[in-house]
Amino acid sequence: MKLLSLLFLSIILGKGCEGDAQQDITKAKIEYVANTRGFYRKIIVENQEATITTERNSKEKPVVTKITDEDWGILAKAFEELNLEELKDLKSPTEKRLYDGAAIAHLKVTYKGYDYESSAFDHGIPPYEIKKIVNKINSFVKQNDEY
Repeated sequence: MKLLSLLFLSIILGKGCEGDAQQDITKAKIEYVANTRGFYRKIIVENQEATITTERNSKEKPVVTKITDEDWGILAKAFEELNLEELKDLKSPTEKRLYDGAAIAHLKVTYKGYDYESSAFDHGIPPYEIKKIVNKINSFVKQNDEY
């Protein structure tokens, strides 16, 4: 009987852990913010939509863009590969933001009630570990800018 109970618990616990192995982007809110004195960009990705704000004081209405299934799939795969616990410890590959050579950027993920935020990095040059997701998020912005 003990063996049967042990086997049953192993199966149940194994299934419980298996569900958490992959992060589900549909349960996440991803925020990317980059700013400097003359530049502001905020992109919020949630529910297969990107909400883009380019004005700091929000006088203009944010632009909401539907994300295609193809782009959503790429973003979902990049999100699954993201280690949320290590996000705060990532090091920026460059430091142009320290002398106004680049806008200061942050990536914030809200997932299952917890906030995970990266340390500051240069807009356009994210840490390698988040490069795929940051570049895909920025691809939703149609305008070109100098940063």
